[in-house]
Amino acid sequence: MGFSAADWAAISLSLQLAAVTTLILLMTGTPLAWWLARTRSRLKGAVAAIVALPLVLPPTVLGFYLLVAMGPNGPIGGLTQSFGLGTLPFTFSGLVVGSVCYSMPFVVQPLQNAFASIGERPLEMAATLRAGPWDRFLHVVLPLARPGFLSASVLGFAHTLGEFGVVLMIGGNIPGQTRVVSVQIYDHVEALDYGQAHWLAGGMVLFSFLVLLLLYSIPARRGDAGLRFSA
Repeated sequence: MGFSAADWAAISLSLQLAAVTTLILLMTGTPLAWWLARTRSRLKGAVAAIVALPLVLPPTVLGFYLLVAMGPNGPIGGLTQSFGLGTLPFTFSGLVVGSVCYSMPFVVQPLQNAFASIGERPLEMAATLRAGPWDRFLHVVLPLARPGFLSASVLGFAHTLGEFGVVLMIGGNIPGQTRVVSVQIYDHVEALDYGQAHWLAGGMVLFSFLVLLLLYSIPARRGDAGLRFSA
């Protein structure tokens, strides 16, 4: 007994979804985390709360509202239809949108913690050497925040890989298009095929353990950019 063709298809789709979602989150989450770590704006609390909302919000609630928003009568659905793109629910693109929203705190908060831990002194020293803001960010901030980027990347990837409620609400259960590993496990259990469910579930347990082992080893080797969240 081993992984079936349907299992491998679900694994492949899950890996693609996790990779795309993590890349998008790193691109969009980096400036957001930098702003949260540096700003004194009164809006900081509200923005931080919105970012952290998926940590406490039931996945089905988030999935439901995203489904409504991306549907034919929703604001996002109306926009995508006006561009001739159709609607996003029950497509891979819809899964990406839902995964980006749901995994955002797992990328933004480690980056924010890493940026905040740098402090002002390295940036002030770089400024005395006439380094501009962009140079300071590229050559001072990014190297010092490298452990935070590693934590954010691994957490974002792993969390997306294990999603269930959001992806089921938005994507349904379409083989080869929206059926990810978590949904495939659910299908096996519903069919009372516990043997196949054990293979996939056991693989997820092992993967999750290795992810946590890596994350908890990062602060000891590279400085304080550890596994820390706030809601």
